[in-house]
Amino acid sequence: MSVVRFGVSLEKELLDDLDEFVKKNRFTNRSQAIRQLIAENTARSKWECNNIVVGSITLIYDHHKRELVHKLHDIQHHYHHEILSSQHFHLNHEKCMEIIAVKGEAKLLTELSDKLIAIKGIQHGKLTMSRA
Repeated sequence: MSVVRFGVSLEKELLDDLDEFVKKNRFTNRSQAIRQLIAENTARSKWECNNIVVGSITLIYDHHKRELVHKLHDIQHHYHHEILSSQHFHLNHEKCMEIIAVKGEAKLLTELSDKLIAIKGIQHGKLTMSRA
């Protein structure tokens, strides 16, 4: 992929916001930050168009909650075509984190994550998607 250089004119306040974004996210330069912002915007528009995307679903839960793990697995089996892999971590004696790698239509991935996050006992859940 070749790199093309171009000039950008911005209001001072917007440039300050960009510099703060660069600093906060520890980008090496403004170009890297702009690339990230464009990629995020492109991915978001692909979600709205229901294109094929990739992503992860992160869940935090208490594995002692009755039937929770069974419900998690039951839902995941219904979406086996979209789930690439999952990884389970023990955070402490009670809490676990599960990260599920997914690929598919944005609508289906959102549907899957909504179902998982809605299970009683899930303390935190988040879907992150990117263009495939």
